[in-house]
Amino acid sequence: MTGSIARIRTVTGVMGLVIVGWFLTGRAAQPASEGLPTDWSHRHVIFSQPANAEQAGRVAHDPRYWQQWVRQNVVRVLQDENQDSMRPSLHRVADQKTQADWSEDLGSGANMGPGNFPAKYTFQLTNATCSNAPAPDYVVFSTGLTGSAGQPSVVGFDNLYSGCISFGAVPTVYWAYNTGGQILTSPVISTDGKQVAFVQTNVAHEGTLVLLKWAAGSGTLSSPVTLTPVTNSAYRNCTAPCMTTILLKDKSSVDTDDLTSSVFPDYSHDTIWVGGALGWLHKITGAFQGTPAEATTGGFPVQVGTGNSLSSPAYDPGSGFVFVGDYGGFFYRVSSTGTVTASAQVDHGTGLVSAPIVDTTSGKVYVFSSNDNSTSCSGGPCAAVYQFPTNFSGGAAGTEVTVGASALSPNPLYEGTFDANYLASINATGNLYVCGNTGGPPVIYQIPVAAGVMKTPVAGPVISNTTTGCSPVTDVANPNAAGGATEWFFAGTQTQGLGNSCANGGCAMNFKNQQWKASTSYVIGQQVLDSHFQVQTVHIAGTTGATAPTWNTTLGLLTNDGAVKWVDQGPHSAGHAQWAATHAYAVNAEIIDSNNNIELVITAGTSRAGTHPAWNANVYGTTTDGTVHWRNMGAVATASIAAAGGTSGIIIDNTASSGTMAGASQVYFTTQSNQVCATSGGTGGCAVQASQSALQ
Repeated sequence: MTGSIARIRTVTGVMGLVIVGWFLTGRAAQPASEGLPTDWSHRHVIFSQPANAEQAGRVAHDPRYWQQWVRQNVVRVLQDENQDSMRPSLHRVADQKTQADWSEDLGSGANMGPGNFPAKYTFQLTNATCSNAPAPDYVVFSTGLTGSAGQPSVVGFDNLYSGCISFGAVPTVYWAYNTGGQILTSPVISTDGKQVAFVQTNVAHEGTLVLLKWAAGSGTLSSPVTLTPVTNSAYRNCTAPCMTTILLKDKSSVDTDDLTSSVFPDYSHDTIWVGGALGWLHKITGAFQGTPAEATTGGFPVQVGTGNSLSSPAYDPGSGFVFVGDYGGFFYRVSSTGTVTASAQVDHGTGLVSAPIVDTTSGKVYVFSSNDNSTSCSGGPCAAVYQFPTNFSGGAAGTEVTVGASALSPNPLYEGTFDANYLASINATGNLYVCGNTGGPPVIYQIPVAAGVMKTPVAGPVISNTTTGCSPVTDVANPNAAGGATEWFFAGTQTQGLGNSCANGGCAMNFKNQQWKASTSYVIGQQVLDSHFQVQTVHIAGTTGATAPTWNTTLGLLTNDGAVKWVDQGPHSAGHAQWAATHAYAVNAEIIDSNNNIELVITAGTSRAGTHPAWNANVYGTTTDGTVHWRNMGAVATASIAAAGGTSGIIIDNTASSGTMAGASQVYFTTQSNQVCATSGGTGGCAVQASQSALQ
């Protein structure tokens, strides 16, 4: 707690007042004893920084604001007693080109689904913990399979990090349960980390909300503990492991199913919101602290549309509305009394399969459409992102920007992700990244947002060479990385991935998207993503100018920026050619060298026979290779890892400083098809942990 307070004292302006206010109103004691949940829902209610007292008042008491602030500002390290296991560097993973830190078999055919996410819990805000700790960090995966005596439906792992090897296998199965159903949505975790909630379905097509108390060391992957539900009234005092269930019902008390809607916890009111089949939105009270029950008065449950399944809801603490889309392409806001306001139809393809993203500070909601039913993209429909105010009127169509072409039967458009600039801004200014082009090979788009207004999208890398599905996009910024602040976004493609490590199969990729900053000191080798979606590398260190430079976007040429000189590495690319002996290279060809740097041909010719030349490791340095001359353009700004069938949604772990133990800064996902799961053995759907900055 002392470390957290010290960091809080360094925060200035309205942001600092909000956090201090949050502590003074009685929330201060909770982070010390509770910790940090990270699940799908934290992507969907976000907070650009409050610019005035009115906005500050709206966000000051919401736990999600605090949780977002911790993710952006607090760096976790090992506890003192773990220091001996911290010695390996994070770069060890990159140097050995490890395929993943670990990969655990969840069962044949197991997968979370392309739009669903694992959930992670960290008990201490400033420490990453191993299994020797009284409360170790853990991550939860649903398997997507029906639970049985030999097959868990939900699994927790601890001893997560490669630096935890002194305390046993990495990872360890923390617990594994057969809950009597099939989980096809994302799990969430309570603020104290002791409970997990999700929806499952059974063979009778009945949707059931499950609240579960886990116990360490209960169950294995091959022999999970089978849990029998206790009554709702008995759940609060039951001895873990135990669970209770609530059958989701419509107004007539007829059971409804849920294959498409994850539970959204409103921590402040101890309420869970969840959608389901036929358009029903359910409200569960007493979720983590009281007696769980579905609300059957006050307008709930409410059927928001005309019978289409709902995607996941998002509760906005600023407006008090629940926002949700349906598979018919309509978007809804629902009041606290169950009054429904519907938009115009904004998706004419797969429907709105992802929850919206709500910026509760600015009062904006972002909705992701696979097909806008226009003729604006080469005479056909477009994939699109729509923005609505939180108080939109009935029939509103929102404000639209397009992100590539669509088709009559497109792939889904899953949600995008905002960058660190947006979250740190006081006027909703930054970038939104989304994987679009749902009618063709997936393309990453950057949507600039200025003072809450979406601008013209910029097309970035194509990440597959065929028409295929793409995962949601996830962003992580690390201001404490070795070599200077950096930021990455992540996406997965289901097949024909263009990443170097993916062999044209399913693929997870990351791309550097650190934004340029004014009057900032940069060191040689640091990289930013310019306004043209090109990578610029520092050639001469110094301090940048007061305004953004006019970027030189010609490969290998320089941009002057205050005392800094940048060299253009070129457009972001998912993969790069390897060096080849006795090969004829043309001017401006690029390859990745044996030091993981990008080399640009500045003099055409034929490379040497035999092995690699002795590459000049200095940025902008030259190498003679046979009759070819190369120039070093800096470190490769992307990485990849094979993932059979693509990835689920990707959860981001800690941000770590240099010297933090190996494996403490990670991403988590499941594969969507069977592959060999390296650390556990066996072939099945894998739960995967991989390093953020070194996926290859």
